[in-house]
Amino acid sequence: MKEEFKRHIESYLKLFPHSSSEELEILRTQLIIKQFGKKDFFFKSGEIQKNMGFVCEGLLRRYYINEKGNKITTGFIKENEYATDYPAFIRQQPTKYYMECLEPSIIIELSYVDIQEGYKKFKNNERYGRLTAEYVLMVQTDRVESFLFQNAEQRYLNFRDENPDLINRISLTHLSSYLGIERQSLSRIRNKIVKK
Repeated sequence: MKEEFKRHIESYLKLFPHSSSEELEILRTQLIIKQFGKKDFFFKSGEIQKNMGFVCEGLLRRYYINEKGNKITTGFIKENEYATDYPAFIRQQPTKYYMECLEPSIIIELSYVDIQEGYKKFKNNERYGRLTAEYVLMVQTDRVESFLFQNAEQRYLNFRDENPDLINRISLTHLSSYLGIERQSLSRIRNKIVKK
């Protein structure tokens, strides 16, 4: 397992091509790599997320529990994506979300403290921080706008087209929750598309 972890770390460091060897060496010492089982939580509602996560292997789902006690899925995080409630993480405030592993997962973690230190020491770190923030904003805006400007079928088709690798890895229950429709409605939409 150590060799596999080492391979994941080296692969992650390649995401920072503009960093100096000194920057990469410091970053290498700060990274923690962990294995999570299916149904394990990366974080839970009410916790302050101390570490940003980067998914090397596996799949997670972000959800919240509404006033009726229903789990509402707001996102899926797969390989090469960051596992975080970014706004709460940056402010170091308790998250309102749960981040649960849908599959056994390997996640690289970098602490909030180390990220902030990196911003102070190295200009490149600030650049990567900005790019991460821009990505999070884009994902959140796309999700909100999908509910404003698309019907359920369009949301499903867009999800399917943008995530062909996920469609067979997530349950209809989680997908229908994410799309904001009943499971039966999602089944009807899928059947209608198959018949076209």
